[in-house]
Amino acid sequence: MTGTLINVFTVILGSVFGLLFGSRIPERTRQTIVHGLGLITLAYGTSMFLDTQNMILVVISILIGGLLGEWIQLEERIHSIGKTLESRFIKGATTGDNLGRGFLAATLLFCVGPMAILGSIQDGLTGDYNLLAIKSIMDGFASMAFSTTLGAGVILSAIPVFLYQGGISLLAGELQNVITPTMMNEMVAVGGIILMALSISSLLEIKSIRVANFLPALVIAPLIIALLELFHIALP
Repeated sequence: MTGTLINVFTVILGSVFGLLFGSRIPERTRQTIVHGLGLITLAYGTSMFLDTQNMILVVISILIGGLLGEWIQLEERIHSIGKTLESRFIKGATTGDNLGRGFLAATLLFCVGPMAILGSIQDGLTGDYNLLAIKSIMDGFASMAFSTTLGAGVILSAIPVFLYQGGISLLAGELQNVITPTMMNEMVAVGGIILMALSISSLLEIKSIRVANFLPALVIAPLIIALLELFHIALP
């Protein structure tokens, strides 16, 4: 839960700062900060992947997870939910509804994404909140930009961030007795790959990648290990 609390704090702090001083920060400066965070995210994802003890298992997990994500069109479904909520509550709103518009827009941005899920799982399972700390910095700057244009409603998005990420972390914490160290290690390595894809696609904008479609790989990796251990098959 530590990472979630940090995230909530940065959302509130960024929103307040944006209301007071956000309009004075040039767009060019904001882009540079995002690119810097993208490089940090890429490096962190790489370090997570390098901890793998079985690269073949990570490759298989990513491929199967990606195929499964494409089959169920996970990325498209997530975006569809976001667009539906946006069209219903944001685009049709009047200028008097800024509080609700800012709240919903910020909530969608902060909660719908691989980093929120992956970071919360990692925080809940291992207590490592580094990924959520990186996300917190990103959300802090995003909330600053949003509050500049959409007002104080952005601050309220800290509530669903706390409930959503905190809930995932608590659920992941309940699985500690089920997830073995080997499962955890390879799940983290798979998460590193997904994190690198997120950095390349969304933060550095090098190549468009349907990152969310790889999220099932986080389940595939420990599942493969569980099956191998069940049938007493040694990992290559």
